[in-house]
Amino acid sequence: MRVVEQKHQKTYTLKAQELPVENLRSLGSELAVRILKTITKKAKYPKQIAKELKENEQKIYYHIRNLEKTGAIKIERQELVRGAIAKFYKITSPALVIKFRELEATQKITANDERVEKFLYPFITDGQLNARIIVGSPDPHGPDKARSRDGYYGMDLALFLGTFMTYVPQINVRLDTETKEKDLKENLILIGGPIVNKITEKFNRHLPIYFGNDKNIYSRISKTNYTSDETGIIVKIKNPLNPNKRVLVVAGKRFQGTRAAIMAFLKGFRRIIEGNRFKKGVIAKVVEGMDMDSDGVVDDIEFRE
Repeated sequence: MRVVEQKHQKTYTLKAQELPVENLRSLGSELAVRILKTITKKAKYPKQIAKELKENEQKIYYHIRNLEKTGAIKIERQELVRGAIAKFYKITSPALVIKFRELEATQKITANDERVEKFLYPFITDGQLNARIIVGSPDPHGPDKARSRDGYYGMDLALFLGTFMTYVPQINVRLDTETKEKDLKENLILIGGPIVNKITEKFNRHLPIYFGNDKNIYSRISKTNYTSDETGIIVKIKNPLNPNKRVLVVAGKRFQGTRAAIMAFLKGFRRIIEGNRFKKGVIAKVVEGMDMDSDGVVDDIEFRE
């Protein structure tokens, strides 16, 4: 096991040893921590440690015995010191880890992966964002006088995309109400469904998975009708107004569906770049959000196709 830290664009690691949570009490005292620190790089015997820390030798022996039982320290060697055999103790690993629950699966994604690069192109090229990100206005607009809440979730998507970028030349996020006709011919990332994002509405009929007049989601690929409010879509198509550009739609039937679609990037990006379950060459996914802890907020997702 190793602990990993990202700092100043560098990766730092340490070899680590896992200890049972039952040992937390033995490791929790201030003196025990001081003992561990003093024998991290060099093995020492108890009397030597007591002198260095200016502590009672019996206290040191007490903590040494407890730490040895936990497996946090071990005897590195024994040798004759002033006529007596001394045990030299050293920490078993430069980092000690106590888990309070099991590790969770995660995804390791790099821009060097050919499939990742293909999905991100042309939205991110040479480490730069090359697209307009358009979110629905939070003010009442359109025939339904809808207010968008989806834009807030877009920040998570922007942070995700930012991990593949080295440079942002300009502000690229716009509201649907301030987007010009000329912008529609560029690479676009549209967040939110056609009710709250009027730019999504302009491209909706071109999508292989689209929003119907009844606000439900329909798949031309699987011929399936999705009615849950927590359903979202992730679709990438050629821009019908400019075939040299692309449009990425990340939207839901309602704002919880958009949250689920964005969460899919964070929890299942590799599933997204695989393409549709029924037609692998098409980037068109349906996800459904789930409320695992019953607090009214989507906190997990399932891919439907």
